[in-house]
Amino acid sequence: MDTKIKLTKEQEDMLAGSKGETLSKVMETLVRYGELFGADEMVPVTSEYNHLVTSFGLKALTPVYTLMERLISEGVASNQKFSADPRPLDSNVPSNFLQNFIFKKFMYSKQDYYEEQLKKLGLMQDDAFTCTCYMDEVGNTPKMGDILSWSESSAVVYANSVLGARCNRNSGIIDIMGSIAGFVPSFGLIKDEGRKADWIIEVKTTKKPEAQLLGSAIGMKVMEDVPYIKGLDKWIGKGLNDDSRSYLKDFGAATASNGAVGLYHVENVTPEAVEQGESLVKETHKVYVIDDAELQRVYDSYPVIWKNKNAKPKLCFMGCPHMSLNQLITWTERIEEGLKKYSNKKVQIPTVFTAAPKVLEAFNKTPYAERLHKTGVITSYICPLMYMNNPLCASMPVITSSNKLRTYTTAKYYTDDEILVQITKGAE
Repeated sequence: MDTKIKLTKEQEDMLAGSKGETLSKVMETLVRYGELFGADEMVPVTSEYNHLVTSFGLKALTPVYTLMERLISEGVASNQKFSADPRPLDSNVPSNFLQNFIFKKFMYSKQDYYEEQLKKLGLMQDDAFTCTCYMDEVGNTPKMGDILSWSESSAVVYANSVLGARCNRNSGIIDIMGSIAGFVPSFGLIKDEGRKADWIIEVKTTKKPEAQLLGSAIGMKVMEDVPYIKGLDKWIGKGLNDDSRSYLKDFGAATASNGAVGLYHVENVTPEAVEQGESLVKETHKVYVIDDAELQRVYDSYPVIWKNKNAKPKLCFMGCPHMSLNQLITWTERIEEGLKKYSNKKVQIPTVFTAAPKVLEAFNKTPYAERLHKTGVITSYICPLMYMNNPLCASMPVITSSNKLRTYTTAKYYTDDEILVQITKGAE
């Protein structure tokens, strides 16, 4: 096969079939993928673990199961253990008979079968299903400079921005192919030049901007470009801590889903911005100023696609991407305060907090778990987006403070403060 990408002798041999036809096809897929984006070489994947975006046993994914079975039968396993995106089902999450029937018979009927395939291919552990694999409790936290082969958009933008790893916004299945081959094409966010900022974002709000709203505004403005954000450190502090990591997790997910951001820099906060400052910004950069009025304009632009726009919510989802341990604890305290304020003992709308299984395990060892349980909030490892893909669930009036969930489903967005009022006081 002729290729425009420079290959090492090892890579050429793999492409030529020295390690079998299947690995040759894997390598050919990666090379052709790289050529489409102007890659000049293949570089080794250096992270300890990989992460897969395909975690759901949809009937429509039959070609994926066929491919996975071939990889398994020929002994072509991943070079890395890996985590995967959240499971789509959890019996703890409210659903009726008909919704469950759709879930199990028409949507995720291959879930158990597919999970067995993932285990054979190298799943880290039986419960390694989360979109926030980089949490300390999960154990798949790349190091600065690591080359990754990930696809999940919210995880890619976090790894690139907050951890300083290097990964493009790949498509599903490319992630495991890069892990199997041990190489990924070098272009875009893997290159130094690709990590330069195309925009300076000046945050000039009079209060701490809502993470999901600020991320949405930036994502819709810059699309796939790299933004360098100034003024945010005034509100989230310099450097990184549990609070700022949780903030940036939600902020980044909104930039990635409401736009196509794979990397952002925050002045005095994210590692590359701390090290290199404004030398990261291209001379040809554009400027976008965000003040209170601009955030309000973005908020007001969101469509409400409920059949009855004034319907009372029947469900609230928090945790898309999955919540951190820090957020679970903080929200427990906020809900207790809200219930006390409005003289209620339990949340007035069925509410689900989602987090990684390992994060929930850690949370359940704290006294906060029982306190949250008493408020009526349900904790789950589910993917809210996969739940909302059920047409019978999509027709329900569901609220969320996740801009990712709002973008991909019928869920209606509210700020954290607005959500708190609705679930502790009750919708009016």
